[in-house]
Amino acid sequence: MADFTLPAASRYNDVPGVSHAAPAGATRVKTFRIYRFDPDGVEKPRLDNFGIDLDHCGPMVLDALLKIKNEVDPTLTFRRSCREGICGSCAMNIDGVNTLACTKAIDEVRGDVKIFPLPHLPVVKDLVADLTNFYAQYAAVKPWLQTRTPPPPDRERLQSKEDQEKVDRPSACILCACCSTSCPSYWWNSDRYLGPAALLAAYRWIVDSRDEATGERLDALDDPFRLYRCHTIMNCTEACPKDLNPARAIAEIKKLLVERQH
Repeated sequence: MADFTLPAASRYNDVPGVSHAAPAGATRVKTFRIYRFDPDGVEKPRLDNFGIDLDHCGPMVLDALLKIKNEVDPTLTFRRSCREGICGSCAMNIDGVNTLACTKAIDEVRGDVKIFPLPHLPVVKDLVADLTNFYAQYAAVKPWLQTRTPPPPDRERLQSKEDQEKVDRPSACILCACCSTSCPSYWWNSDRYLGPAALLAAYRWIVDSRDEATGERLDALDDPFRLYRCHTIMNCTEACPKDLNPARAIAEIKKLLVERQH
């Protein structure tokens, strides 16, 4: 029988966390339970509790994290940049769902706000997950225009409005990794399955009318693991903070592979 228990060093339930009470006199308090892991320390991971006065905090989860780091515990580590849902840096698991901390409203969470790093990735520190493999998979689909014919001498490579619309939505992916790290197939086969984000990027170039490497791209994906490990669970589409549809893109790639055999 397969053993899916976590390694002992990754468990936090038996390790008491540090609690930080809200300021005296606070009347609208929300507790944030945050996963903490120090790779240079000897302690196991733990959950620290932070009481935050919502009357003196911005509306988003990222606002609370910044408040905690700036005013309570400067050692708290997480990624963030744009604060506008554009860069994807602050992707994490909030209230059991992969999402962006900058677009997740605190009021959307009932009870305590539980925050973890993206699941099934090595943890660098606290809420920072190691995305090395994720980015390598993205690079593996060659996410750039490939052509054989020279460009027109007097203009750029043009495409119709209809052709442009085919790549419009897939191009909106911000590589936050929310989709791939919500996928059970990716959890168990991340060494061979490319995952929803990389396959969405592959689809974006496969359907680009300007690209001239469609056959090679499909050949590279025609593999029982790289593409077909997808079992259409749909977690990727549910988790995408940009309302994209990686599952549909993967299905379209499979359809194109079938069509070219006939």
